[in-house]
Amino acid sequence: MTIDRPWPPNIADERETLRGFLDHHRATLAVKCEGLSDEELRRQSVPPSTLSLLGLVRHMAEVERAWFRRVVDGEDVQLVWSDSMDFQVAYDATGATRAEAFAAWQAEVEHSRRIEAAAPDLDVVVHNSRGREDLSLRTIMLHVILEYGRHNGHADLLREAVDGTVGE
Repeated sequence: MTIDRPWPPNIADERETLRGFLDHHRATLAVKCEGLSDEELRRQSVPPSTLSLLGLVRHMAEVERAWFRRVVDGEDVQLVWSDSMDFQVAYDATGATRAEAFAAWQAEVEHSRRIEAAAPDLDVVVHNSRGREDLSLRTIMLHVILEYGRHNGHADLLREAVDGTVGE
């Protein structure tokens, strides 16, 4: 299976640009995992860290869920893999499978897309119930883009350690 990885637009309005970068980074994570077995996806390259490609997919499911469903949409849902809001739990993919991790991640991405599309504009202010300052949808989208960018860098190194694959 070849993953279609959209490139962000060179010229677009702000919202389309943010969507483009977010979808590009989402697809980049999927590309980094393409063609690997569950065992290879669970491989930890820098002990004692539990970080693996599959752990990154699980973590990004939590990120999507927390920022879009919990913060933007105000849903009272727990994280997928942690009852205590511990995002690090997802990194430990021991015994995890591609099927369960990708199903959860893709479901959260779809929720995120629907929530973002339903917002009238990027200036929508989210009244953060976690005791922090209020946020705009723009800020949340930028944060999630940065989160993907950081972890896609990890994914580059993890993939290279698994099978030597390097590249975009």
